[in-house]
Amino acid sequence: MRLFTYSAIILRIRLSGESNREAWMLTAEEGILRATVFGGPKSKLRSHVEPYHRGTLWIYREPVRDFRKITDFDVQSWKPGIRESYERSAAAAAIAETLLAGYGGGGSWEEAFKLADASFEAMETADEPCCIRIFIHFLWNWAEILGIRPDLDEAANACEPAGNGIPSELGPGARRWLATAGNLAPSQMTRYSLDGVSARQARAFVTAILGNALGKRLGTWDF
Repeated sequence: MRLFTYSAIILRIRLSGESNREAWMLTAEEGILRATVFGGPKSKLRSHVEPYHRGTLWIYREPVRDFRKITDFDVQSWKPGIRESYERSAAAAAIAETLLAGYGGGGSWEEAFKLADASFEAMETADEPCCIRIFIHFLWNWAEILGIRPDLDEAANACEPAGNGIPSELGPGARRWLATAGNLAPSQMTRYSLDGVSARQARAFVTAILGNALGKRLGTWDF
């Protein structure tokens, strides 16, 4: 069998040649996959395979060359709103790059898929402060999926930065917010506010945790 069906979220698109593109997607069945999208600018398939869209994806796989080609994509959740503001686009790109850097959850693909889908859905209509909260919420819960989320009671020693200037300490506001955020859905970030100081502390803390785990700090985190 060479035709496979996936539940997929498109994460990244890159040009390939004059008219084709390469797509990276998170699937609930196999984690991160890469496949070619054939067709020019007027191609219906090309217009459907866009970042953050979620749906049912069909991929033809050539086993000898390990070549994958997208043959169809039934979009079930469009995300045009993400591209309507810089903050949404930047936060969504940061989430997508984190997923790619973490190989889609290292085997916890279905759990990662649900978190990513809910995060992108919440990002569709979020304002700037909410985009930041959704991003922090995603990283905090992503750390849980990867098995690296620290106990907040030991947070002061959980993540020591190595000369990068990122503080590891958390104030009471950031600590309370993270403790609760782990039990909330991304959509609830519209109502679960966070003051500026606590937001900076929580953001520095979660990016330091993920940066240490990945061995690098992703540039997209600094939007």
